[in-house]
Amino acid sequence: MGKEILIPRDKILRRVKELADEISLDYTGKEPILVGILKGSVFFYADLVREIKIPVKLDFIRAFSYGAETCSSGSVKFTKTVELPVRDKDIIIVEDIVDTGLTLSKIREMLMDEGARSFRICALIDKPERRERAVSIDYCGFEVPEGFIVGYGLDYDEKYRNLPEIYLLK
Repeated sequence: MGKEILIPRDKILRRVKELADEISLDYTGKEPILVGILKGSVFFYADLVREIKIPVKLDFIRAFSYGAETCSSGSVKFTKTVELPVRDKDIIIVEDIVDTGLTLSKIREMLMDEGARSFRICALIDKPERRERAVSIDYCGFEVPEGFIVGYGLDYDEKYRNLPEIYLLK
């Protein structure tokens, strides 16, 4: 499979800093819990957290709906959920890519059922044309048109996550 650079590393890092600044401003005087969605968000999550200027707590959820395919299976599986108590807490989900919205709608439902005070989404990539469930992205890095992308945590069958840029897979 071939690939071409879609978003270069310097542009990614600039946008991550801008998102961190927005979050820091919006949550001044609060201590949100940033919940990274494993595995895809790890690079974005780490860079984002290092740029945030307010106290935050960190946690993770492991959810997936792709496997070795290039399209969603339609079902969401959880192999890890949050360990920190979320009741009466402000939650910011940090996700690599939002396409169908199925995973995030399930996560939102789960955390709100556990009593979270607020729920916001910070996503590196938005692909709104693939949306099956309405999902509001509060902090969006980039909107990307149709096509399968890899790099900076995004994978195809566990390959390409380590690439420093975001590529369009051909």
